[in-house]
Amino acid sequence: MRKKALICGNWKLNHNLSQTKSMVEEVSQAIKNNELVEVVLAPVAPLLFAACDLAKNTSLKIAAQNVFYEQKGAFTGEWSVNHLTELGCSYAIVGHSERRQYFNDSDEGVGKKARACLDGNIKPIACLGETLEQRENGQVKKVLTRQLGAVLSQVKESDLENLVIAYEPVWAIGTSNTATSAQAQEAHSILRVLIADKFGPDRAESVHILYGGSVKWQNIKELMAQKDIDGALVGGASLTAESFLSIVEGSIG
Repeated sequence: MRKKALICGNWKLNHNLSQTKSMVEEVSQAIKNNELVEVVLAPVAPLLFAACDLAKNTSLKIAAQNVFYEQKGAFTGEWSVNHLTELGCSYAIVGHSERRQYFNDSDEGVGKKARACLDGNIKPIACLGETLEQRENGQVKKVLTRQLGAVLSQVKESDLENLVIAYEPVWAIGTSNTATSAQAQEAHSILRVLIADKFGPDRAESVHILYGGSVKWQNIKELMAQKDIDGALVGGASLTAESFLSIVEGSIG
């Protein structure tokens, strides 16, 4: 039986306090009888407290868009897994391509962030993906192997059910250029095999692998029909309740 789908809305640097409250309330109300999809929203860091407070006692989960791997210390501007746990977060996105591009997140750092999350009972959503140049040069498998390897080097077999991987081809993020279902499945299959090579095929099946990159209601059904796609990390289409909920609904099939 296929595992429960996971749909996460990454708001990036969008939505103020009132918009966040409105969205959390509307989405949590809409999904209260939905047991087929795990639904997650990732607001900006200063509004995590408000989002977690509103989502309390609902089936909606809240994610941070980033986290640091140290618990405390002289790291101005950062926050730890302990802070997220105290707030009531369930997930943290780590290694998003925008973090890698603009804030110099490294493969090693992403792996350490994933480890810190797992140690603190936060589920990491570890993002991977190639640039257009890397794809055109036939380097997709090489890039994914390197990026996923840095995460798996920090992971134990007992962690796998709490590990989420998100394949986000950089060339498809915010561009309206979605990978075809065949391209997405090919990349997801590479990732699943890499996990299976280390932990075995049965254990690899327990890991959620999400697709991200211009996901919308028009393509979610076709993406979810692929064998190794277990959900989606949604960007721009998660900014309104209507469009996000249409993706949640479409993921059920």
